[in-house]
Amino acid sequence: MRHFDEIHAIAATRKGGPEALEMLLSTPLPTDQVAAQPADRWLSCMAECIFQAGFNWKVIEAKWPGFEAAFDGFDPIRVGFYHDEDMDRLLSDTGIVRNGQKIAAVIENARFLNELTAEHGSAGAFFANWPDADFVGLLELLSKRGSRLGGATGQRMLRWMGRNAFVLSTDVTARLVAEGVVDKAPSSKRDMAAVQAAFNTWSAQSGRGLTQISQILAFSV
Repeated sequence: MRHFDEIHAIAATRKGGPEALEMLLSTPLPTDQVAAQPADRWLSCMAECIFQAGFNWKVIEAKWPGFEAAFDGFDPIRVGFYHDEDMDRLLSDTGIVRNGQKIAAVIENARFLNELTAEHGSAGAFFANWPDADFVGLLELLSKRGSRLGGATGQRMLRWMGRNAFVLSTDVTARLVAEGVVDKAPSSKRDMAAVQAAFNTWSAQSGRGLTQISQILAFSV
């Protein structure tokens, strides 16, 4: 596995130099700002990522005002109490994508967020304060306790909410394979532990967080 400086140099060469590369990188929100984001925005982002999975993102984006209206602004308390009549209403709402399994997942995730709020004071604080050095543990929790939040869906959701997060895109995975971290797209606990260990090493070497390390890995391919 290369020192991160070498990977950074590869990415910088591909993108027109170190300064040009830096311009392409995003910076996560400060922890307190991530923690302060209300639960309805977490549920909205979860829902958007779920509906985008395997679907045309532009269609979802165009319909999103309809989703916000149909799901009562994604208030987790209200959505968590949805029942059969609400499912029937949503399945007949032409302002949204009427996928029964994904609609059910939004309702289940509202209940998940309500549980986190009861357990930790707020869902935002829970996500914000989870240690970066065990990011894969947070992903595992999303997969187990959330609905349809495994894999890239949960990773993208956390990234979009401003949390420091890696996303195991095709290019990131290609770099991880090239560095001998994994030999294929990581899926097992063993693979994910190896990915976390690599990110922790590169973070120590570079002083960068998961988001920028992930992006630089992608730009190096």
